[in-house]
Amino acid sequence: MNNRLMEVAGPPALILMWSSAFIAGIIGVGSAAPMVVLFVRFGIAALILTAYAFLARAAWPRGKTLAHTMIAGLLMQMVQFGGFYTAMHEHVSAAVISLMQGLSPLVIAVFAGALGESVTLRQWLGFGVGGIGVGLAVVDHRSSFSLLGLLLCVVGLLGLSIGTVYQKRFTPQIDPRTGTALHVAISAPFAGILALLGGNLHISDPARFAGSMVWMVLINSIGAFLLLNTMLQRWDTTRVSRLFFAIPAVTAVLAWLVIAQPLHPLTIAGLAVGVVGMVLASRRTRTAVQGDSGPVAAEAVAEAIEPESFTLASAAPARS
Repeated sequence: MNNRLMEVAGPPALILMWSSAFIAGIIGVGSAAPMVVLFVRFGIAALILTAYAFLARAAWPRGKTLAHTMIAGLLMQMVQFGGFYTAMHEHVSAAVISLMQGLSPLVIAVFAGALGESVTLRQWLGFGVGGIGVGLAVVDHRSSFSLLGLLLCVVGLLGLSIGTVYQKRFTPQIDPRTGTALHVAISAPFAGILALLGGNLHISDPARFAGSMVWMVLINSIGAFLLLNTMLQRWDTTRVSRLFFAIPAVTAVLAWLVIAQPLHPLTIAGLAVGVVGMVLASRRTRTAVQGDSGPVAAEAVAEAIEPESFTLASAAPARS
């Protein structure tokens, strides 16, 4: 892709690809049980990413590093998406879920503080402001919202946040290609077992289900992965990270246009306040957990959605 086309089309394309993952997920869980969706998604992604890693001759982890990689994968994939996809099944809106995922940098900063990094006043302020934003969006969807849905969102957020800190603590140098393949490969059988235990393997709308799976794999996992890599090769990590602040708002608009989820003034206000919180929490720092000076928000938000657990920090070179 030439530089001019990348400058003009790259940012909106990445934002749309990233945001569309929420819409594809909601369509998927509208056609099958959440664990069935995750089993198929993880299984297909594992096959493709494993083949890619072997073709690229990427190094595979061994011993303790392999064990740590699988634990991180279960947290960042199975726990995160298990929580969020089940929340979708409980009628939590795409806007609320994307905003909850967007708060992950703030939660990660708190966990990182326990491992040696100080949490600044600005980060605490960002956490508070972001929480208010989520609250506004939740209140706006109270008619179709449940306490269970909120708790599931919290589970998903904690899975992502704890998994991110765990990965940076115990597997900081792992090749992202093999690491991502292992993350989804270890998560697939767990999703399959939970689907069997749930007893609901019926797919009510095979066409919509297949369409959502194709979109998740081709657009979210592969298309977004390749575009993000290209951007990181050409641009500074900070520049790429700023694009992720637009994800919650774009997700809300896509949900309104594609699946007719309501977009009321209070939801818009909540998204705006939440994004302000994300921006406040974003700063350049050298963390004791990770040792890279890329923004905490960029690393966490990139891990939050597609492509799987690929991170900006793992792709971009560290800078002093």
